[in-house]
Amino acid sequence: MILYHGSNVEVEDPKIISADKGRDFGFAFYLTPIKEQAERMAKRKQKQMKSENAIVSIFDWNEDKENFNYKCFPNPDLEWLEIVIKCRSDLKYKHGFDIVEGKIADDSVGETILFVIDGVMKKEDALERLKFQKINSQIAFCSEKSLKSLTFLKSYEVK
Repeated sequence: MILYHGSNVEVEDPKIISADKGRDFGFAFYLTPIKEQAERMAKRKQKQMKSENAIVSIFDWNEDKENFNYKCFPNPDLEWLEIVIKCRSDLKYKHGFDIVEGKIADDSVGETILFVIDGVMKKEDALERLKFQKINSQIAFCSEKSLKSLTFLKSYEVK
């Protein structure tokens, strides 16, 4: 399976980088099967880092799911929402999966999740609201072992 990673630099050797902000599925190396989504992320990272470059790195994933603790969320559900909330609000939380595939809590989805974290909205109401939003996909490689299932192919600059 071909996967894309958008950044302001080429990434040949992916790493799991901890940050000061929680991510949807915790600290991981994030990829997407959607080329346009990676290009948007590269442009966002370029702007964020005040960089001259917007780069998409392309990887081949052997889709070995049997040798990993793999979790897939085909659609937002209560378990997906709970993991995203825990990963975004508790930087020490570890879900225990090597690879997690699921929807992205982007800006509009992220707002809904913040409403739940802040106690403004019930989880069930948030899931109902999310049914009407177009949500992109991501695959988070959460362990060093999982990173070894990726092969860097090439990169290109987004204009």
